[in-house]
Amino acid sequence: MVFYLIFMKATVEQIVIKHGAINVPAKIYLERRSNVRYSMSKKGAILRMPMRLSANDKVQYTEQFLAWTKKQLDKRADLAQLYVAKSYETDDILQVGARNYRLVVERAERKTHTGRIRAGEIFLKLSNAQDGIALTSSIKTLLSRLVAQDFLPSITERVALINEQNFQKQVKTVRLKYNRSNWGSCSSSGNINLSTRLLFAPDPVIDYVIVHELAHMIEMNHSSRFWAVVKNVMPDYKEKEKWLKVNSHLCDF
Repeated sequence: MVFYLIFMKATVEQIVIKHGAINVPAKIYLERRSNVRYSMSKKGAILRMPMRLSANDKVQYTEQFLAWTKKQLDKRADLAQLYVAKSYETDDILQVGARNYRLVVERAERKTHTGRIRAGEIFLKLSNAQDGIALTSSIKTLLSRLVAQDFLPSITERVALINEQNFQKQVKTVRLKYNRSNWGSCSSSGNINLSTRLLFAPDPVIDYVIVHELAHMIEMNHSSRFWAVVKNVMPDYKEKEKWLKVNSHLCDF
């Protein structure tokens, strides 16, 4: 008796989900899996389905996915902002905390985007090869890197001061990164990473995130002991957390 194994090939379909004035890029995967999964990231929405589903089931799950995506956009203003193509023009003012930067933007036939910051001005040389949301994403990353260079000395000093006053731990490095998944992180080796998006927050909120990460050098978890450390340093820390939750969509380039 001869057995034949039939391997179905995974497929992906790219669509656009329209929600008001927002166009969300989406991908629908049919693949070898046993369940259905929805997800969203800065690159768009994703639906993953088993390839052996019936045609009716595929339609049903796709409709549920579209409704789920629109519900997420209604619930989270910060998520919706990810899919809005933003324009950056010469003489625009980028305000980050108490600092204002004048943008000087140049488009050219080039392969990459580059930039520099000097005397309160940010000079951007942008490739014509990108546009729309992809260009917006690249510019935000570039602006983040440039502004991080400008802010890093003062943020490093702030971390050192809060550490000296409250923790007395050995901090190895302080870095500013364009991170959307969290506001900060701390490694067991003493590396403190802070999101450049945090620079748009008020100073007391920035201080809270610094305290939060330094507290991890005592408790590398989120146990009751950890929160006791945070509260001892900053009794009103919950107000700062609430500010971040409510205003996170305002903290971006």
